[in-house]
Amino acid sequence: MFKNLFKSREALLYIMSISMVFSFSAWMSLLNNFVIEVASFDGSQIGILQSLREVPGFLAFTVVLVLIFVAQQKLAYISMILLGLGVLLTGFYPSALGLYITTVIMSIGFHYLETLNQSLSLQWLSKEKAPIILGKITAAKSFTSLIVFVLIFFMMKFFSLEYKYVYVFFGLITLFTGILAWILFEHFKEDVVQEKKIVLKKEYWLFYVLTFFAGARRQIFVVFAGFLLVEKFGVDVHNMVALLFINSILNMYFAPKIGRFIANFGERITLRLEYIGLMLVFISYAFVDNIYFAFFLYILDHVLFSMAIALKTYFQKIADPKDIASASAISFTINHIAAVFLPVLLGLVWLYSHSLVFIIGSIIAFASFLFSFLIPRNPEQGLETILKTNLKQV
Repeated sequence: MFKNLFKSREALLYIMSISMVFSFSAWMSLLNNFVIEVASFDGSQIGILQSLREVPGFLAFTVVLVLIFVAQQKLAYISMILLGLGVLLTGFYPSALGLYITTVIMSIGFHYLETLNQSLSLQWLSKEKAPIILGKITAAKSFTSLIVFVLIFFMMKFFSLEYKYVYVFFGLITLFTGILAWILFEHFKEDVVQEKKIVLKKEYWLFYVLTFFAGARRQIFVVFAGFLLVEKFGVDVHNMVALLFINSILNMYFAPKIGRFIANFGERITLRLEYIGLMLVFISYAFVDNIYFAFFLYILDHVLFSMAIALKTYFQKIADPKDIASASAISFTINHIAAVFLPVLLGLVWLYSHSLVFIIGSIIAFASFLFSFLIPRNPEQGLETILKTNLKQV
């Protein structure tokens, strides 16, 4: 049984995804309390740390350059080890410089692993099975987040462990998982040799545009949605954790169903539904005055986020198989372009009007909705948009 497990590409995708969420969720959950209570950070230092965290995401295209020297599967193991190492070391260096360095180590591992995980998923899973399996993997990641929250609660509430030992526990698990996977799993041969150069292909322009918009709207949610709950409604940390619990449970239930929905109805319909939902969520955020309705919007946005699987499977269908690794890396960089400038610009807008920030988010969702009409009913290589399709596909 175990021999077959270590020969399964699908099993390795699950292990990479779960190990990534296991340590990163712990790092994120503890970060704000740790930097304030232990490292005595001020606002500017936290801002610098968060910016440094996003830099490896912006530089995700460099994965392609590393693949010239290291195979994808092996680089994924190295990324798991780096992610675990960065998390493991975090608690031992409670200073600005120390946390900047450990954050960069952690972030390189995380963003490389996330990029490679997407690339290998689209290469290893058939086009028919991909949305279903990716939905199940999303559910597994949500369940892992739940386990992390529970473990942190017990470790700190009942055992009063210091932050550094909690970081060590979660970092070591991912680090050792990377080492064991490297040793135990069969090295799978590439079905198609991947391009080892960075090329923006005009055939994928619609995927690039939708990816950029997805990154922009995600930044608005991540930075400002939770901030609104705390600033406007005075939501405390316990209620925020409760919301994260609810989000994880709902994603465990809905993500596999969304995957099956994509398989049955296609990417075009799924993405349109996602963007319509996002428009309504952002417009509602702009004017919400009821705390329970604000909670509902926060949860609904997380559920809608699972529909982003459709963007990955759309790309899988239109891509030349040899471009998947390169284009996955480039798409992560495009997705993170917004992370570089949007929080700062919209932070200034926030000082003028909270509502305007979310109205901008709804405009981005509306733009995505309009562009989604260019996706063919049955996208495929050579048939990337309806601009290249025949009348039967419109």
